[in-house]
Amino acid sequence: MGVVDNLCYPFFCGGVILIASKNKDLFINEQIRAKEVMVIGPNGEQLGIKTTEDALTLANYAGYDLVLINPKNTPPVCKIMDYNKYKYEIKKKQKENMKKQRENNLDIKEYRLSVNIDKHDFDTRVRNARKYLEKGHKIKASIRFRGREMVHPELGKETLLRFAEDLSDVSEIEKQPSLEGRVMSLLLAPKKTK
Repeated sequence: MGVVDNLCYPFFCGGVILIASKNKDLFINEQIRAKEVMVIGPNGEQLGIKTTEDALTLANYAGYDLVLINPKNTPPVCKIMDYNKYKYEIKKKQKENMKKQRENNLDIKEYRLSVNIDKHDFDTRVRNARKYLEKGHKIKASIRFRGREMVHPELGKETLLRFAEDLSDVSEIEKQPSLEGRVMSLLLAPKKTK
């Protein structure tokens, strides 16, 4: 329960075993326990191997933090940088990735129709699909052919195209009607707003 959240992870760093909590994955400034570190400057230039005290002095002089980037290297690699800005940029990238992921994972709502669907049932499905499309989700309309209906697949295609035509003001056809086994389906996507 709460014990899992407070787990600590030990790792080896320049002859010293360091314990990093799950929340803090990078050590900064006085948290670095190695005697010598490879220092990288704020602009990416290598400043060489320095004692931790010298590296901290350089970082303080530059007005930045000393951050342990690669603890497993020998000697450990530290970079002089603005740690708060670094964390902010990482959070910003994570938010952008989550936003892109949400856009890519939109729900697909499936509506099942039949070849001889009643007009009222058809209109109800169109009305519900319109609401769903306006929210930005995709619609999959499908018809399952039963028994002798399989002889006339063109009737199912007409029904699906009529469904798409009734929703043409808020959607566009992403995948034309196609028959797979006994099921014919059509995929509609919301119209892109400019």
